[in-house]
Amino acid sequence: SPKEYVTLRSGQTDNYSEVYGHRLLNPFQCPYNGSRRQDCDCRNDYPAAGYTLFHKVRLDLNSLRIMITDLHFSQTLHGRPVPFATAGDCYSAAKCPQGQFSINLIGTGLKVAQVTKWTSQGNYVSVKVHRSEDGTRIYGRCGGFCGKCIPQAHNGLLLTVH
Repeated sequence: SPKEYVTLRSGQTDNYSEVYGHRLLNPFQCPYNGSRRQDCDCRNDYPAAGYTLFHKVRLDLNSLRIMITDLHFSQTLHGRPVPFATAGDCYSAAKCPQGQFSINLIGTGLKVAQVTKWTSQGNYVSVKVHRSEDGTRIYGRCGGFCGKCIPQAHNGLLLTVH
């Protein structure tokens, strides 16, 4: 069967996934109130780190699920490819997530279903997911020591018609 891809009309800057590479030397802190600083007391050596931009995502038309590991129309700017709707880090054990993902479905006629939830994998993971009222935009910050968030396997990244 042919693979269906949805073009993300809002552009790549709004559709990205990141595993942040910096790791605090003291992972039991959350310096600068949790904001990111290049001059942090860190090592930049987390091997899972990467940053991926998405131009199109693969959609299973029968289930309306995005296949988050299909990277065919993506571009990894540095490090390892990161699946869609995924973020993580190895920065801190103190609820201080630095990894980020963004989804923007504006102009596609689709939105993220209410039942779509994110789940944590790893240790000391903190998951913060913000959803626009209409469900077309999602922004997430996730990370731990070490850890990430991904869409829950039960529903996956389920969409509905907007």
